[in-house]
Amino acid sequence: MKSTLVKIERSWPGTLNWAALGSFPQAVARRVGDRDEWLMGVSPFTVPGPFPQVGDTGVFGHICYEAKNKYEALTSRHQPLDGFPESHWWPARHSIIFRGKTAVLSTSKKHAEEGEELLNGLLNEPKPPKSFAFAEWKRETRRDRYLAQLLSLLGHIHKGDIYEVNYCTRRTAKLPNFDPYAGFAALLAHTDAPFAGFLRHGDHYALCASPERFLNLEGRRVITQPIKGTRPRHVDPSIDRALAEELAVDVKENSEHVMAVDVARNDLGRIAVQSSVKVEELRAVKSYATVHQMVSTVAAQLRPDVSPEDLLRATFPMASMTGAPKVRAMQLINEVEDMARGIFSGSFGFFLPDGTADLNVVIRTLTFNAATAEASLITGGAITAASVPVQEWEECELKARSVLNAFGHA
Repeated sequence: MKSTLVKIERSWPGTLNWAALGSFPQAVARRVGDRDEWLMGVSPFTVPGPFPQVGDTGVFGHICYEAKNKYEALTSRHQPLDGFPESHWWPARHSIIFRGKTAVLSTSKKHAEEGEELLNGLLNEPKPPKSFAFAEWKRETRRDRYLAQLLSLLGHIHKGDIYEVNYCTRRTAKLPNFDPYAGFAALLAHTDAPFAGFLRHGDHYALCASPERFLNLEGRRVITQPIKGTRPRHVDPSIDRALAEELAVDVKENSEHVMAVDVARNDLGRIAVQSSVKVEELRAVKSYATVHQMVSTVAAQLRPDVSPEDLLRATFPMASMTGAPKVRAMQLINEVEDMARGIFSGSFGFFLPDGTADLNVVIRTLTFNAATAEASLITGGAITAASVPVQEWEECELKARSVLNAFGHA
């Protein structure tokens, strides 16, 4: 059958007018920072269904944390409130790659005019940065409850029930005049996050400033890059350098990081060619706009029979957002957290027809419901035997500020 694929190329100045996405109720835009690329897919609204075939324009979508319940014998005592389906992957009507100084749109002959209009709109000069009204954010888990729940988790660690667990809390606000497109532009400018992304599902938006990659696939080679360990940036170069050096030698941070790496190795081993799982980079301290982070890279060769859905089933949820042992950690997360995570701790991204894919870890993310004006932000961190409860609370606050400061909210 003759292909109906059309490719349209334009020069790209390096900026995007995010508001041009407003005519599509399904949209995924993902930065792949280590390749200096943006990948974008849009489509009319569809309902979730089986994982689709990766056609000429690729498959885009997301998976929420609660998908753990279909991959393991787990349950959730809270219902997600952010409005995103548990897992939703869809073929793009239009997909665009922004690379270097070039933008390339892939679409069908039938929809070429619509796709060209989208591309031209994205390349238009964006509007000046928007100022945001101050919002009062309400913490759904009080400090005293957080500390009590953390002590309960430490009890499980000291008994040897688990070695590490990721514990999170949520804050909410009403943002009646919030523009998610301008909001994402502001967040991106503030954080310069390498695996940032914009996700829309109808009235529901996720504005993501993630520094963390979940999975990258090139042919049959897959990598995962867990992050554990955080320090704030500082305007004084000598203090900033000292903070990064402190992170590199911190015993507690190194311990929790290595445990996440071990879980990631085990997950990839479930679908990898025998003896192909390798730790290519261990405990590298990398500096981003607002934080220093400790990052490792674990790589493997996928077996020939492994599909995209098989890959997700073996590795999701990611090691950095669960704990060790992974299933028991997720059981305890369900017991102590005061909310379902929804898209937070999930992932969104793409699978392309050339065999490449990139999925992020949904952290440092504001979710917004345009119908109700309700916004939500979840933050957390890894708890180990060396954790100091008050310091863990302060780390959650630091991570929240790294997002809210983009909108002038502390």
